[in-house]
Amino acid sequence: MAVSTKATAPGADVAAQRDLAPTMMRDMFRFMLLARALDERMWLLNRAGKAPFVISCQGHEAAQVGAALALDRTKDFTLPYYRGLGTVLVMGMTPAEIMLALFARAADPSSGGRQMPAHYSSRRLRIVTQSSPVGTQIPHAAGVALAEQIRGGDAVAWTSFGEGTASQGDFHEGINFAAVHRLPAIFQCENNEYAISVPQKMQMAVNSVADRGVAYGIPGVCVDGTDVLAMYEVTQRAVARARAGDGPTLIEARVVRLTAHSSDDNDRTYRSQHELRAMRQHDPIARFASYLHEHDLIAEDEERELREAIAAEVDAATEAAEQAPLPEPETLYDHVYAP
Repeated sequence: MAVSTKATAPGADVAAQRDLAPTMMRDMFRFMLLARALDERMWLLNRAGKAPFVISCQGHEAAQVGAALALDRTKDFTLPYYRGLGTVLVMGMTPAEIMLALFARAADPSSGGRQMPAHYSSRRLRIVTQSSPVGTQIPHAAGVALAEQIRGGDAVAWTSFGEGTASQGDFHEGINFAAVHRLPAIFQCENNEYAISVPQKMQMAVNSVADRGVAYGIPGVCVDGTDVLAMYEVTQRAVARARAGDGPTLIEARVVRLTAHSSDDNDRTYRSQHELRAMRQHDPIARFASYLHEHDLIAEDEERELREAIAAEVDAATEAAEQAPLPEPETLYDHVYAP
């Protein structure tokens, strides 16, 4: 019988046992910093009246980057939810492509400027877009995994969602179907404890979304989602299980939401000042930076140069996207209605 298990954050000795190269850990750090820098820039653009809507990944970077780096970027499918900026960057989307979508430019690879921001899509990179109603990507992931099983391939379908979505019917139906048919899928719940303004305790009676795995006969794993190494390790195990034909895994990554739900939300109306300040003690980027310095995996000057290079990359992406042309009026129905 499948059971709900608790994954612990690995220390330096565990990282060494996994033969994680220092270059891999620096890649993890770079992607986390890039996601944060892009996210912060998008908020500034929103406040300047240049971007209509932002929904943030701040506090989720370790959960997303650690998981995505455990996937095979040459064949696996990702179906991220709207906070999945770190995921899509690892899978191959560029800062320029992210900004083109934010500004709704004609060259936006996700929708040609038709979709709202943070609805990521790339046929080339096997990134499948979600719909705006939350949870639609979960049964879609089961469908992608079923197609892969029928084809006889060994690609994995990975999808992410918030804990609020775990109260939707799509969650139960998609995971149950994948479990019954032992599909090669990974379901990652990024639990930041708030569905917009509703706390977890007001949504569900269980303490952990991972506890629901046993009801479907699959492993439910709860992991510290602010620890990028723990996320990598747990996802590696889930990937191996899926490729071996042993079926799906439900992963609950416990994360923090360092911003309001979106640029249209004010979380100070439902979160105390103490809670808002306390969250900052669990910033996954600060945590991983400390780990890298403590174990001599990155020097202070290397980190400074990396941050400067990322800032320049974000500047260039923003400028290029702002100057890119809008969709032509005659293309209004493209990607919206069938010809």
